Amino acid sequence: MRRALQQQLLTQLDLAAAVLDLPLTRDQLERLAVEITPGIAALFAERVATEPAAYAVAEDIDSGDERYVREFAGCTLSIRPDVAEDSPAALLGLELQQTQSDVLALDVPGATQLVVTVRPRSTQAWTWWLEKFEATTCTPEQPCCTTTVGRYGDITVELRGDGVPDLLASRSADRLGDFMAGHPW
Repeated sequence: MRRALQQQLLTQLDLAAAVLDLPLTRDQLERLAVEITPGIAALFAERVATEPAAYAVAEDIDSGDERYVREFAGCTLSIRPDVAEDSPAALLGLELQQTQSDVLALDVPGATQLVVTVRPRSTQAWTWWLEKFEATTCTPEQPCCTTTVGRYGDITVELRGDGVPDLLASRSADRLGDFMAGHPW
């Protein structure tokens, strides 16, 4: 978990340095992320210890089955009742819910199946999610890369990216703008 937190902090620090136009090198940002990780992890642990977990049984509108639902920091974790709460997919979902701020929703349809919906803040963050789950991008069915399937150990992960087409479009526009800015037209 600590390595994942360091990576997330590095992404956020990199983004902040770029937005604020700070003269920091990648090595300085990496060192900063390593240095502040223990403090951030302690803050998360304190927050988890002080916030009561909210559990409820909800009915899934689509299939009519009941699910165990846990809300935490704006993220919903939904587990089918026939799936053990200590199954690999449920434990991974719980960890992601508590440590990753990009996660909007998690669904555990099976002991080794997890559906993760994220709203990445940058194309680098989307790339991080793809790499985390060894996910393939663009398929003929989903050419815009908003839904993909990957793995995390023995767990099959369906990754859904909310807002990813806009991120990719703005990245392409930025690259094209740089190219076109020097063009004589």
